[in-house]
Amino acid sequence: QLQLVESGGGSVQPGGSLRLSCTASGFTLDYFAIGWFRQAPGKGPEGVSCISSKGDSTDYADSVKGRFAISRDNAENTVYLQMNNLKPEDTAVYYCTARFLLQSSCVMYDSRQDYWGQGTQVTVSS
Repeated sequence: QLQLVESGGGSVQPGGSLRLSCTASGFTLDYFAIGWFRQAPGKGPEGVSCISSKGDSTDYADSVKGRFAISRDNAENTVYLQMNNLKPEDTAVYYCTARFLLQSSCVMYDSRQDYWGQGTQVTVSS
Protein backbone atom coordinates (compact mmCIF):
# COMPACT_ATOMS: atom_id res chain seq x y z
CA GLN A 1 0.00 0.00 0.00
CA LEU A 2 1.35 3.39 -1.02
CA GLN A 3 1.10 5.85 1.82
CA LEU A 4 2.73 8.58 3.84
CA VAL A 5 2.79 8.26 7.59
CA GLU A 6 3.47 11.14 9.96
CA SER A 7 4.76 10.64 13.47
CA GLY A 8 6.33 12.59 16.30
CA GLY A 9 3.43 14.77 17.33
CA GLY A 10 2.49 15.31 20.94
CA SER A 11 1.91 17.86 23.67
CA VAL A 12 4.60 20.30 24.75
CA GLN A 13 4.88 23.49 26.72
CA PRO A 14 5.59 26.80 25.01
CA GLY A 15 9.24 27.02 24.12
CA GLY A 16 9.52 23.28 23.71
CA SER A 17 10.54 21.25 20.67
CA LEU A 18 9.22 18.39 18.63
CA ARG A 19 10.51 16.57 15.57
CA LEU A 20 7.93 15.33 13.12
CA SER A 21 8.70 12.54 10.68
CA CYS A 22 7.07 11.76 7.36
CA THR A 23 7.85 8.28 6.12
CA ALA A 24 6.81 6.77 2.82
CA SER A 25 5.59 3.23 2.60
CA GLY A 26 5.44 1.33 -0.67
CA PHE A 27 7.36 3.88 -2.73
CA THR A 28 10.57 5.87 -2.65
CA LEU A 29 10.62 9.56 -1.84
CA ASP A 30 13.70 10.18 -4.00
CA TYR A 31 11.74 11.94 -6.77
CA PHE A 32 9.18 13.66 -4.61
CA ALA A 33 9.11 17.14 -3.17
CA ILE A 34 7.64 17.06 0.32
CA GLY A 35 5.41 19.64 1.89
CA TRP A 36 4.12 20.12 5.41
CA PHE A 37 0.92 21.95 6.14
CA ARG A 38 -1.16 22.29 9.27
CA GLN A 39 -4.75 22.84 10.14
CA ALA A 40 -5.94 24.25 13.43
CA PRO A 41 -9.52 23.80 14.68
CA GLY A 42 -11.89 26.12 12.81
CA LYS A 43 -9.19 27.31 10.43
CA GLY A 44 -8.17 26.52 6.92
CA PRO A 45 -4.98 24.69 5.94
CA GLU A 46 -1.74 26.64 6.25
CA GLY A 47 1.44 25.74 4.40
CA VAL A 48 4.32 25.39 6.85
CA SER A 49 7.39 24.20 4.97
CA CYS A 50 8.60 22.19 2.00
CA ILE A 51 11.73 20.63 0.58
CA SER A 52 12.66 19.71 -2.98
CA SER A 53 13.29 16.13 -4.05
CA LYS A 54 17.07 16.63 -3.95
CA GLY A 55 16.92 18.62 -0.75
CA ASP A 56 18.53 21.65 -2.38
CA SER A 57 15.56 23.95 -2.03
CA THR A 58 13.42 24.67 1.01
CA ASP A 59 10.70 27.12 1.92
CA TYR A 60 9.04 28.22 5.15
CA ALA A 61 5.97 30.14 6.16
CA ASP A 62 6.84 33.49 7.73
CA SER A 63 5.20 32.34 10.95
CA VAL A 64 7.76 29.55 11.44
CA LYS A 65 10.93 30.96 9.91
CA GLY A 66 13.84 30.72 12.29
CA ARG A 67 12.04 28.16 14.46
CA PHE A 68 11.33 25.21 12.14
CA ALA A 69 13.81 23.31 9.99
CA ILE A 70 12.98 20.77 7.31
CA SER A 71 15.37 18.05 6.18
CA ARG A 72 15.29 14.74 4.40
CA ASP A 73 17.09 11.44 4.56
CA ASN A 74 16.35 9.59 1.34
CA ALA A 75 18.17 6.52 2.60
CA GLU A 76 15.60 6.36 5.39
CA ASN A 77 12.79 7.38 3.01
CA THR A 78 11.87 10.03 5.55
CA VAL A 79 11.48 13.78 5.78
CA TYR A 80 11.79 15.56 9.11
CA LEU A 81 10.35 18.77 10.45
CA GLN A 82 12.26 20.00 13.49
CA MET A 83 10.11 22.43 15.43
CA ASN A 84 11.76 24.57 18.09
CA ASN A 85 10.51 27.37 20.34
CA LEU A 86 6.96 26.18 19.85
CA LYS A 87 4.14 28.59 20.52
CA PRO A 88 0.46 27.99 21.36
CA GLU A 89 -0.45 29.20 17.88
CA ASP A 90 1.48 26.27 16.44
CA THR A 91 -1.20 23.95 17.81
CA ALA A 92 -2.71 22.06 14.88
CA VAL A 93 -2.81 18.78 13.04
CA TYR A 94 0.29 18.57 10.87
CA TYR A 95 0.18 16.78 7.53
CA CYS A 96 2.86 15.88 5.03
CA THR A 97 2.34 15.58 1.31
CA ALA A 98 4.42 14.34 -1.59
CA ARG A 99 4.49 15.53 -5.17
CA PHE A 100 6.52 14.00 -7.98
CA LEU A 101 8.80 16.91 -8.86
CA LEU A 102 12.36 16.64 -10.15
CA GLN A 103 13.07 20.36 -10.25
CA SER A 104 14.81 22.15 -7.43
CA SER A 105 11.60 23.60 -6.10
CA CYS A 106 8.74 22.72 -3.81
CA VAL A 107 5.29 23.85 -2.77
CA MET A 108 4.20 23.98 0.84
CA TYR A 109 0.57 23.28 0.14
CA ASP A 110 -1.67 22.93 -2.88
CA SER A 111 -4.16 20.49 -4.34
CA ARG A 112 -1.72 18.94 -6.80
CA GLN A 113 0.04 16.68 -4.33
CA ASP A 114 0.26 13.00 -5.25
CA TYR A 115 0.20 11.56 -1.74
CA TRP A 116 -1.24 12.81 1.54
CA GLY A 117 -0.57 11.66 5.07
CA GLN A 118 -3.19 11.21 7.78
CA GLY A 119 -1.78 13.86 10.09
CA THR A 120 -0.27 14.06 13.56
CA GLN A 121 -1.53 16.28 16.37
CA VAL A 122 0.73 18.94 17.85
CA THR A 123 -0.50 20.71 20.98
CA VAL A 124 1.42 23.56 22.59
CA SER A 125 0.02 24.57 25.94
CA SER A 126 1.13 25.47 29.42
